[in-house]
Amino acid sequence: MLNSPMFYELRRPQQINPDQTYPALFLMHGIGSNEQNMLSLVHGLEDKFFIFSIRGHLMQPPGFAFFTIEGYGKPHREVFDQAVNKLTNFIDYACEQYPLDKDKLYLMGFSQGAILAMTLGLSLGSKIKGIIALSGYIPAFVKEEYKIQSVEQLSAFISHGEMDQVLPFEWGVANHEYFRVLGAKVTFRTYPDGHTISMENYQDFMKWLLNDLNKYKGETKKC
Repeated sequence: MLNSPMFYELRRPQQINPDQTYPALFLMHGIGSNEQNMLSLVHGLEDKFFIFSIRGHLMQPPGFAFFTIEGYGKPHREVFDQAVNKLTNFIDYACEQYPLDKDKLYLMGFSQGAILAMTLGLSLGSKIKGIIALSGYIPAFVKEEYKIQSVEQLSAFISHGEMDQVLPFEWGVANHEYFRVLGAKVTFRTYPDGHTISMENYQDFMKWLLNDLNKYKGETKKC
């Protein structure tokens, strides 16, 4: 981790075949949390994936954050851009350091992490195979000013609680519509919950991820 752009926790298959490359899953936590928080949600997937659980680089007691907020639904632009750049560099770093299949890179996040997963999906385009965005939104400046790449090859699982008291349910609906109009393959799920990840949500995204992974047929390529 000495040369890594960000601090992270790694889970990977116990037996690594030196002639094989592996799918990767990059996890991004919510505000005030840390890199341990998301790992329980993907327990068991380390048999199939290299899992990188990334710690936000900003202190946000009792944990960390990836960016700060200027107003409701509006991150500080400079801080947000820095987070996007750091995470993009981290994905490149992981591809250089580990035997990852560049055609099977997935991003998963909750809240702040979901915001970044969707933004990275839009800014990296075909470099990303799929995203799991749990209770987030796409900042207006991302839609208006970022260079949006083609997402026609992207698979997206987007979910939102119908009683989310932190980020309105309508924002989840807007996320779905935005990716759908751009041509991404979107699965949108809603739950009668607040700003949380329910057991049903967990079961749905796990099933979606494994199905999406198994759909893909083709040669593996190193990053």
